[in-house]
Amino acid sequence: MKIKNIIIILCFLTGINSAFANDGWLNILNEGGNNKGIKCTEAIQNAIEKASKNGGGTIFFPAGEYLTGPIKFKSNITIYLDAGSVLKFSQNFDDYLPYVEMRYEGIMMKTFSPLFYGKDLENISIKGRGVIDGQGEAWWNEVYRIETAKGPIPETKYQKMWTEQNKGIVYEAYYKRTIDKHFFRPSFFQVLNCKNILIEGVTFKNSPFWTINPEFCENITVTGITINNPHSPNTDGINPSSCKNVHISNCHISVGDDCITIKSGRDADGRKYGVATENVTITNCTMLSGHGGVVIGSEMSGGIKKITISNCVFDGTDRGIRIKAARGRGGVVEDIRVDNIVMKNIKQEAIIMDLFYDKDNPVEPVTERTPIFRNIHISDVTGGNVNKAGFIRGIVEMPIQNITFSNINMDGKEGFTVNTASDVEFHDVKVNATIGSSFKIIDSKNLILENVGSSTPLKDVPVIKIDNASNILINNNFPFNATDVFIEANGKDTKNIFLKNNVFSNVTTTIKKGKDLDKKAITE
Repeated sequence: MKIKNIIIILCFLTGINSAFANDGWLNILNEGGNNKGIKCTEAIQNAIEKASKNGGGTIFFPAGEYLTGPIKFKSNITIYLDAGSVLKFSQNFDDYLPYVEMRYEGIMMKTFSPLFYGKDLENISIKGRGVIDGQGEAWWNEVYRIETAKGPIPETKYQKMWTEQNKGIVYEAYYKRTIDKHFFRPSFFQVLNCKNILIEGVTFKNSPFWTINPEFCENITVTGITINNPHSPNTDGINPSSCKNVHISNCHISVGDDCITIKSGRDADGRKYGVATENVTITNCTMLSGHGGVVIGSEMSGGIKKITISNCVFDGTDRGIRIKAARGRGGVVEDIRVDNIVMKNIKQEAIIMDLFYDKDNPVEPVTERTPIFRNIHISDVTGGNVNKAGFIRGIVEMPIQNITFSNINMDGKEGFTVNTASDVEFHDVKVNATIGSSFKIIDSKNLILENVGSSTPLKDVPVIKIDNASNILINNNFPFNATDVFIEANGKDTKNIFLKNNVFSNVTTTIKKGKDLDKKAITE
């Protein structure tokens, strides 16, 4: 009887193993790979091919250390890294040859294969609790070597290959310095024109360049991942570019550049493809080291629209929310919602929208080269120890348009500056600045400042400073604390300033008028 039971159990277990294999799971250790850190690119790629021929499957990496060159996806393939597994990528540049078509900083070109690469695919995934290490230091060091050289240095074979394979590439003059290096590092994960992408649970670290960078893709979910790229150049975290239907959630990011950046191509090359990034949700993420928490641009020439950013924490980033572009980019950034954000220790601007990312570009007529920012709404933001609460700067031929700030509290060094913008509203915004005014309005029109102020007004410093601005309603303000000056207005072009329903019993000087101010500029 006992022998019979053992036979039944063995048959049952055999059935489970058979079912496991038949379900499309391929253990890489059974497919010629090893978990001893010996390079097994061929085994991994063969397992992908094998699964693909059977309609798809999961390549399973048990605990251990693996070494590989670039991995080429096929449709219906999942890479699954078990807890305790570490997948390392080769530091030998030759392993990333031949050059493939990819997008680098918004320009299509041929260069090194991304570490994970695919084109025209669907249903691809990276999942698990393992670690994926790009070992990017070799790539970073080569960039440093090229950039810090004093005088001309001999070109490497990789630079010569790039020149040979990218003849006729078009770029603006300002980008010549980058192009002249002829060395373009691979993204950690870049796939082109793919649908149904899932990246879940894993940890990415030490990316050679941008980390998660889908291009021209649809239906992307990135959730529960960690990205850690310490002290490294241009190692952005998550960069969807010219993508549609993107969902980013529950991620923890600390990188050498921007944490999450939304893009759509650079200059004429981006406008040629004309594919916007749209329908993006970013929620429940924490961002630590990085140039920006969530950034839009500067490569936005294909357009960026319908974006929501919510329930995130930025602690120690250079900036919080950053939207950037310049003359020559073209493209429209519109329909952006930011809500429920906590910022701490922001080294520069907590919120910035700037059309002077390239400062030397002269004024142009309005054409397809003219970038547009409009319909951007930010609410429920708390900021502590920020360098500057906010900065908005448009260009004279295209002011930034239709911006609202609601229910915002900032403690920091400087307040908000609005320069060359129209249709801007502040509702329930408190800025406690240690230097200068809480609100500076310059060369702008059509503004509302409702229930705004400072809990720590400065002696002889106006809370609101207006210079050459018009059509402004300042209403429903009641400074709780003793305030020397609430408004200072100056400039011959300042006009149509209306004060309504305010209580200034705690204010010594309600309006300080500059010498160039027209006598009829302000109506109380």
